[in-house]
Amino acid sequence: MREAFIKRTTAETDIDLKLNIDGTGKSEINSGCGFLDHMLTLFASHGRFDLSVTCKGDTYVDYHHTVEDIGIALGKAFDDALGEKRGIVRFGDIILPMDETLILSSVDFSGRAFLGYFADAPTEKVGDFDTELSEEFWNAFVRESKCSLHIRKITGKNSHHIIEGVFKATARALSKAVAINDRFKDEIPSTKGVL
Repeated sequence: MREAFIKRTTAETDIDLKLNIDGTGKSEINSGCGFLDHMLTLFASHGRFDLSVTCKGDTYVDYHHTVEDIGIALGKAFDDALGEKRGIVRFGDIILPMDETLILSSVDFSGRAFLGYFADAPTEKVGDFDTELSEEFWNAFVRESKCSLHIRKITGKNSHHIIEGVFKATARALSKAVAINDRFKDEIPSTKGVL
């Protein structure tokens, strides 16, 4: 099993995160932010990842540090769980519909961090969640997981649907990319011989 446990403690957040890439989609999420709990629950379910997250953060300020630091921890967990990435498909992509919203997500576990995020929400908030924090989450994830991730809203009007579509689409793209391909399960999928 490809698993990782991340303990991250700063002056702003205290996070315990456990990830099993080869899971069944089970999750226990308590981030202190209801909307983020919802996003991480569906992320685990659609990616078929087992995910446990507990965060005590400075939510009296806002959700920024909590969201960013959980993105950091989740990205680090993927990097740790994948190790040298031997046998992985490496690339994954999907165009995912959610009602009026259509989201493209495409990932390459290249060892190089890049985020192309073009999924702006039309409102500043969904409930008490700042919609700009979705991009912050994926930026933090990309830096630590060392992947190239492109997220693009093709169409969409509802901010909740857009962000939910982003999390679902990216979970499914990641699930494809981290899958083991039996044809080259003992190989690192790069002509460089390292990722």
